[in-house]
Amino acid sequence: MAAQTALRDIIGRTSLSDLLRGRERIEDELQKLIDERSNPWGVTVQSVEMRDVIIPAALQDAMSREAQAAREKAARVILAQAEVEIALQFAKAAESYHNNPTAMHLRAMNMLYEGLKEKGALMIVPSSAVESMGMGGLLGAAALRQQSLTGGGETPD
Repeated sequence: MAAQTALRDIIGRTSLSDLLRGRERIEDELQKLIDERSNPWGVTVQSVEMRDVIIPAALQDAMSREAQAAREKAARVILAQAEVEIALQFAKAAESYHNNPTAMHLRAMNMLYEGLKEKGALMIVPSSAVESMGMGGLLGAAALRQQSLTGGGETPD
């Protein structure tokens, strides 16, 4: 009975995750408690082992939800860290393009090309953007589209 009371006392003060992870520590603490209570009777406890820890179904469900919430939190932290890194890279890219109109022009053309090289892709480009790229309006865009469909190479003379 003293062992049961001591075990209930320890379990009551210990979280379930600590109970499952730190069995050795709990066994040591339980041994000391039982030994203190049994020494007056001339009984010395040499060791205590917990063999089976039976967790009620309701508690298993709660632990599962807690673990799932911890995983979701970790995933969100990782996503937020990735967003910060992406934003820093975009800031560096913006600095590169800021005083370099040629680089910006080439990047815009590359973005247009990447968008058009997909089969069946439709891209709406403001006329001001087409004019700023010097593509000659709709005819230039159509030529760029045709060039991307044929492999991008020039035809021999």
